[in-house]
Amino acid sequence: MNRPMSRRAVTTSILAAAATLGSAGPLSATPAAATAHSPGKAHGRGDTPTIVLIHGAFADASSWSGVIERLQREGHHVLAPALPLRGLASDATYIRSVLDGIDGPIVLVGHSYGGAVISQAAATAPQVKALVYIAAFVPEVGESALQLTDRFPGSTLGQATVTQYYPLAGGQQAAELVIKKDLFRKQFADGVPVRTAQVMAAGQRPITLAALQEPATAAAWKTIPSWYLVATEDRNIPPAAERWMAQRARAHTVTVRAPHAVSVSDPGPVTDLIRRAVRSVRPGR
Repeated sequence: MNRPMSRRAVTTSILAAAATLGSAGPLSATPAAATAHSPGKAHGRGDTPTIVLIHGAFADASSWSGVIERLQREGHHVLAPALPLRGLASDATYIRSVLDGIDGPIVLVGHSYGGAVISQAAATAPQVKALVYIAAFVPEVGESALQLTDRFPGSTLGQATVTQYYPLAGGQQAAELVIKKDLFRKQFADGVPVRTAQVMAAGQRPITLAALQEPATAAAWKTIPSWYLVATEDRNIPPAAERWMAQRARAHTVTVRAPHAVSVSDPGPVTDLIRRAVRSVRPGR
């Protein structure tokens, strides 16, 4: 069993991995601005809520597969866009562009870093009627994902990640994090079948250091009803931090004995919580 890291140790450990960047260039990159949707809505079914699933760091949209299958069998309209994971503001702008293409009410769901993204994207999206956080960050304005991780001990993410670099325009570089493949299952998806975890590790999406450090500029959970799933075996975000964020947001909260990748290990409880949020938008159905 890993010994819990001290407060702020996670940030120190992660940033130390990038210390060699030096003069190579800035740690962040801003992707091209998202293209606005045409006035016609590409998705949605009028008054029926559309469920939009946002993945987090070290994952991709396929992490929602078990949840999507269950929701689609029940007739729900579901979208799971790919999140760039380049920066909080730019990621939220991109997701907002996706939301603008949906007709009717939306139940917006975020896992991990995706929670910070939905909190920001929904702040200016009146069609979002419910927020669902799955082992996710729920930042206040001015807070970053790393700050929230450091608020409570228990994360071992800093020990499990390595830093890699990608080129920017003008010959500069930016730093991004990945979880070491040999530690991926234990860190991110403990309890998931070994072969499944190996596939997840091979296809993990890196996240920039800048995205984890970037403070939130909006907190939609203050005005939109929220639901939260706490994963008690989470090694990325301390479970105590998850409970604290859920309580602060006054979210309807459930607790599941599961790893950080709870949508993969336990798609049933995740789907159940989303159903509850959908029912709040569509009473009696």
